[in-house]
Amino acid sequence: MSDNPRSSIHGQWSSRWVFVLAATGSAVGLGNIWKFPYIAGENGGGAFVLVYLLCIVVVGLPVMIAEIMLGRRGRQSPINTMKVLSREEGRSPLWQLLGWLGVLAGFLILSYYSVIAGWAINYVVEMASGTFSGTSAGQVQTVFDELLADPLKLTMWHTLFIIATMVVVARGVRGGLEKAVMFLMPALFVILIILLAYAMNNGAFMEGLAFLFTPDFSAITGKGVLIAMGHAFFTLSLGMGAIMIYGSYMRSQDSIARTAIMIVVADTMVALVAGMAIFPIVFANGLEPGAGPGLVFQTLPLAFGQMSGGLFFGTLFFILLCFAAWSSSISLIEPAVTWLVENRNIKRVTASIVCGVATWGLGMGTVLSFNLWAEVKLFDMTFFDLLDFLTANIMLPLGGLLIAIFAGWAMSHKSKENEMATRHVFAFNGWNFLLRYVTPLAVMVVFLQSTGLLAKMTG
Repeated sequence: MSDNPRSSIHGQWSSRWVFVLAATGSAVGLGNIWKFPYIAGENGGGAFVLVYLLCIVVVGLPVMIAEIMLGRRGRQSPINTMKVLSREEGRSPLWQLLGWLGVLAGFLILSYYSVIAGWAINYVVEMASGTFSGTSAGQVQTVFDELLADPLKLTMWHTLFIIATMVVVARGVRGGLEKAVMFLMPALFVILIILLAYAMNNGAFMEGLAFLFTPDFSAITGKGVLIAMGHAFFTLSLGMGAIMIYGSYMRSQDSIARTAIMIVVADTMVALVAGMAIFPIVFANGLEPGAGPGLVFQTLPLAFGQMSGGLFFGTLFFILLCFAAWSSSISLIEPAVTWLVENRNIKRVTASIVCGVATWGLGMGTVLSFNLWAEVKLFDMTFFDLLDFLTANIMLPLGGLLIAIFAGWAMSHKSKENEMATRHVFAFNGWNFLLRYVTPLAVMVVFLQSTGLLAKMTG
């Protein structure tokens, strides 16, 4: 048991299982269900999955354990946690910039994440109303293009999603976050299993499995390894303050390492099951598994529109996407809300409204980047592309690298032992070794690749 006497002013999870659901909800998002299948499809399937799993163990898990540990030890918003811990460890006060980096990254990500989630809400309506029934590829493409070209419709769904997110966050840890994940996560798992059963009966299931789990190492490239490492990192919600703030609500008696392993396993299983549900449908309809970002919004509606029972299960699939996005979005804005409550002495409801309005306003830049501002570019990127690049390729790897360095090197061995409260010395030393030497090196590779792209872009 941790000897940490601090407690969070924001509340505490009622049990370890609730924390596992909440952190898994933060980790399970559009990245698992929208992004993982298409990047696996683009990078050779089975071999990519193996590399991805290795990256999860070497990069993702050590950083997640470290981020939870920092959160529970500080018991405040990421900014104030890093301020307290750096002072406690006799380190530079500049370490609180790590907290600022996480809060800002979460805020920026939610601003465009909300717009993409709005696409999923729109597709629930389109699928349920029979828009895709018996349509051709061209007609499906037209529906998607018309959605992106309509700023009013995009704004409507973006606004609805932000409101849904802030309603949960405004209600606090027990009344909002906990109740939401207790409903959303079981519902998400049930829908995923139903879709998997559907794929087993209506898709080319064995072909899909073979694609996903038979490694073809000739298909793996250096770029593919970097994509796997990057995605392993981002899919776990690391480096954006979300896991740190959720860790601050964790009970002192709960094992950080065991809890982190459960979260990583659950998140990875969702990604794999999503692939097992999607690829059989793709192959059964003679579609392209490497269809890129359009796999979910352009390829799958075509498949569901042709299959018996496809409209019902297609609707269910996009509801799943909405739930996954919602469970992630509440964790993205929580760090900013808690900082306002702690530092500006305002009520949580007020802080939620302030953050919600600010996020909504910034999100309008993403809405317009698909239509009215499509030709407005900086470094040859639209507003949305720039935000996505800045957060995914620079801010999150940098945040993860700094977490590994602070927990691995700046924090004393005694502080880590006290907070981890582990009886397994070998496992603790193994984690500490990974955190100090292997993980920073791996994250640096991702980061240098990203800044290499930046150098090319600006050159």
